[in-house]
Parts: sequence; C-alpha cells; structure tokens
Amino acid sequence: MDISPEHLVEQARERFELQDYYGAIHLLQEVLASGRAFADAHHLLGLSYSLAGQPDNALAEFDRALQLNPRYIEALIHRAIVLNELGREGEAEEMLHLAAKASGTREGFPSHVAAKLANQHAALGEAYLEAGGLSQAIRQYEEALDLGPGFQDLRYKLGRLLLQAGRALDAREQFAAIVRDRPNYLDAAAMLGLACYLAGDGLAARAVWKECRERRPEDPRIEAYLAMLDRTDSGVVTAGAASAPGEDAPTSGKSRTGKGGAGGGGGRRKKRS
Repeated sequence: MDISPEHLVEQARERFELQDYYGAIHLLQEVLASGRAFADAHHLLGLSYSLAGQPDNALAEFDRALQLNPRYIEALIHRAIVLNELGREGEAEEMLHLAAKASGTREGFPSHVAAKLANQHAALGEAYLEAGGLSQAIRQYEEALDLGPGFQDLRYKLGRLLLQAGRALDAREQFAAIVRDRPNYLDAAAMLGLACYLAGDGLAARAVWKECRERRPEDPRIEAYLAMLDRTDSGVVTAGAASAPGEDAPTSGKSRTGKGGAGGGGGRRKKRS
C-alpha cells in the first residue's frame, strides 16, 4: 500500500516526540525519496539532524524548507540556533532578524499563528481527501492560502487537487502564481504546462514545456508531455483530453464559474474580507 507523504511525516513526528531522531530521519528520507516533500517535512528533518548531532545536514534541510516557504518562522529560528552553536554568530543574528521581519500579521493573526492555522487547514484537507471529500479538501487548502499566500508548497498541492477536480483553469492560475514567485520551481512549471494542456491551450503548454526541457533536459516526463502534444494535429486539444503520462488527469477544464479563456483568468475564488 502506498503511504502518503503526509502520513509518513506524522509518523516521523511521533518518533521525534519519543526522541527517536534517527527513526524520524529514516521516515523523512522516505518522504524525500518520493519526490513529494514539503516545507514541514524538510523542517522536521532539519530538527532531527540537529538533535542527532549532524548540523550541516540540518542547515541543508532548513534551507530547503525556506526555499519552499521563505516566511517559515520556525525554520528561520532553528537555523539561527544551529548557526549559533557552530560559532557563526553573525549569520545567526541575520536569521533572527529575518524571523522578526517575517513575524508580521496575516488575516489579522500574528504570523506564527497564521502559519500554524494554515498547516492545520492543510492537514484537515488531507483528512477530507482520504475520506473522498475532494471539494472539501480544496476549500481547506484555499483557507490555508488565505492565511499564508506565500506558502507555495500548499499552493502546489491545491493546484493538483484542482486538476483532479477537473478545474484546469483554476489550477493553471495557481501554478502560474507559483512560477511567478519561484521561477526555479520546475515541477510547478511542468504542472503549469499540464494545466494549460487540459484547459485546451496546447500552444501555451508547448511553450512552457519547451522552456522546462531547456532547463531540465534529463527529465523524461517533459519529453513525454511534448510527445503527447506532437500526436495531436494542431497542438491544441480540448479540455478533458486523455491523461498525460504520470498524471491523474481530470475530465473537464471548466473553472468554477465556467468562464475564462486561454489566459486562465476565469474562475478566481472571491477573497474573504
């Protein structure tokens, strides 16, 4: 049975709380090996490495967590602690300054509270998903992003759920936002191409995937996507086309409102006041 990354992280948390840091490391390495790691997984792995006496590995994992979520307060603080223990006081002070700068407010909550609530919404979304509640899961991830719009790991998950729900235009909007914020997030760029394809814009999909191939020529998934486009007559397909290799494609490209053209502007969820 395929165990979800979220479930493995929860198991790792249990090992961590029992001070079995090597057990936590082993489980979290499984998450990384799956290619589906998220900021919390890297942060917990960094903590585990730190308490297991491996500061260099700890710093590397905190860095990866911060790449996914630059406003991850706990990762900034724990990175500062490790740097201070290594005698790198200047760098530690810089990390604490960044943590203080990031500790503003979101949605009326202190930043660290908003981050915790966002993660709880995401966890609830996973629970709904496991129970078959796709639409409820999507709403929970939208709530999470209201609290932490910079949490691109959560936005990536939301985009995939929207594709699964057949809402390709909405998914396109989410993946495009990730790529604007983090141009080097090539997995999100690949998914942006897929969302364009499923929304009926094969020309945009081709452009995105060609750029991905230039930056990651060794990725066979990109070649498979481009080959799929080459099998079409015009390079433009209708929404609801057959599944792309390696993805559970939705059956409809409509957004929530049924609007929006090739630019993916339709279907934007109204922000809460």
